Amino acid sequence: MKSIVILASGSGTNAENIIKYFEDSKTASVTMILSNKKEAKVLDRATIYGKSAISFNKTAFTNGHIVNFLSILKPDLIVLAGFLWKVPSDIIKAFPNKIINIHPALLPKYGGKGMYGMHVHEAVVTNKETTSGITIHYVNENYDEGNIIFQESVAITPNDNAEDVAHKIHQLEYMHFPKIIEKVLND
Repeated sequence: MKSIVILASGSGTNAENIIKYFEDSKTASVTMILSNKKEAKVLDRATIYGKSAISFNKTAFTNGHIVNFLSILKPDLIVLAGFLWKVPSDIIKAFPNKIINIHPALLPKYGGKGMYGMHVHEAVVTNKETTSGITIHYVNENYDEGNIIFQESVAITPNDNAEDVAHKIHQLEYMHFPKIIEKVLND
C-alpha cells in the first residue's frame, strides 16, 4: 500500500476529497495530514476520517524537524493541497519528484509568490481572461515552476466574478486532483 502525506493550510476540502477518493483503494491511502496552522479546518476533517494530523510552526518547517519527520514516515507522495508556504530545499532534495502541488490557474500564468486562492481568481477576472483552470505540477525550489503533470481549463464568461471563477476551479480540482495523484503513484 502506497502512502500519501498531505500538507494543507486551510479548510481542507481538497484534502477531504483525496481522503475519500482513496478510502477503499487497495493501492494507496492518505496516512497523515500536516498543517502549518494549528486552527486549520483541515485538521478537523482529518480527525473525522480517522487520519493522523499534526500542525507545525515555521521553525519546525525550516530547521529540519519536518524533513526528519517525513523521512520517518517515508511517504510515496507528498501532496500540497492548499498549502501556502514555500517548501524548503532540504525537503525537496529528500523527496525528489515525490512532491506535487495543485495551482488554481493555468501556469505559467498567475503563478508565483502571493498568487493563491482568491488572489488568482481576482487577477483572472480583472484581466478579462476567457479561460482559466488548474495546473498540477511537481514542486521545486521556486513557486509554481516545477514540471507540469496535468492541466485542465474552463471557460470564463464576461459575467463571471472571482467567486464564480473559484467555484469553477474547485470543481476541476475535485474532479481531477485525486485521479492525477493516483496516476503519479502508479507511474
